[in-house]
Amino acid sequence: MKTHPHDLVHAQKVPKPIAGLLHSAGIHINGTEPYDIQILDERLFNAVLSHGSIGLGEAYMNGWWTVARLDEMMFRLMRNNADEHTKAWTKMQWLMLALREKVINLQAPTRAFQVGEHHYDTGNDLFEAMLDPLMIYSCAYWEQALDLEQAQLHKLDMICQKLQLQPGEKLLDIGCGWGGLAWYAATHFDVQVLGITVSAQQQQYARARCAGLPVEIELIDYRDLQGQYDKVVSVGMFEHVGLKNYPAYFEAVHRLLKPDGLFLLHTIGGFNKTEATDPWIDKYIFPNGKIPSPSEIAEHVDGRLVLEDWHNFGTDYDKTLMAWHANFEKAWPTLQANYDERFHRMWTYYLMTCAAYFRARKGMLWQLVFSHRENSQVYRSKRPRF
Repeated sequence: MKTHPHDLVHAQKVPKPIAGLLHSAGIHINGTEPYDIQILDERLFNAVLSHGSIGLGEAYMNGWWTVARLDEMMFRLMRNNADEHTKAWTKMQWLMLALREKVINLQAPTRAFQVGEHHYDTGNDLFEAMLDPLMIYSCAYWEQALDLEQAQLHKLDMICQKLQLQPGEKLLDIGCGWGGLAWYAATHFDVQVLGITVSAQQQQYARARCAGLPVEIELIDYRDLQGQYDKVVSVGMFEHVGLKNYPAYFEAVHRLLKPDGLFLLHTIGGFNKTEATDPWIDKYIFPNGKIPSPSEIAEHVDGRLVLEDWHNFGTDYDKTLMAWHANFEKAWPTLQANYDERFHRMWTYYLMTCAAYFRARKGMLWQLVFSHRENSQVYRSKRPRF
């Protein structure tokens, strides 16, 4: 690849490791393509070499660099495995994070509500502006959808069909968010729903949404639940469970699910095991998170539940995140009364980087359906046509 003329502007100042990564990804410094990085403060270089992904993200939040298409720049870097290279520059940081994962139960009952307070309680005004009318904060299903609202409704209906919901059944929704799925299942499938969350703001909002329906919304950790349910669902919550708690999580589902019941797990996944969450995401967006690999799920569900179906539509998360970002930017003139510009840049970096993560096939989105061993009924996989 030939040197781009714009790269020569900073050629003497750009550290070789960074210059090599940009060059191999086809990204030029101060170039004219929408994915070319624009350097505004050369402190960026030391931040990235010293702190890896945290340094790159914080430098963006500080306004030290910009780019017209952040999602495309990050996609090119991830497709070129730049994240693996930066790990090598900051080995001690990643070793400390991996050690923390091994030594501390980051998602212990005493820590269960931290992610709710840190992320989901950021502000209902933010999420109302960014999400669809039902405020579904997980990957939509875009196969035949024309917009975000329709894609989320298709996803909710597909979940209910996969669970084979029947009128009068009791549905447990572990990590119910703002109550969108609980409302949909009660309204369209005539079931009773218990939704649980670790976010006080979500609980308040979901209760108001589902008022008058056979829906209860409780602020409780899944480990403290009692009773039995015909169907169990968990959408976008498993990423907060943590590897140390997988046995307790699947044991709780097994205990709470009736012998002839079904459990649907909707989760982000990775194609290989990771020792720690990306440091920037862990610090600023989702503390104590953990993306499962296929083998980690299989290992810990073994002997408890029977896998009936495994559906991957991870590329739909790219489109979902881009739709959320478009809504966020459209609403920013109103939102900025409550959030500063550093938050604006942080939230943009979060949405655009995550979109690139799925576009580069680093991340997957799985819906898994499980049954009890005692369930003798044949399960037929569903891919609804809308």
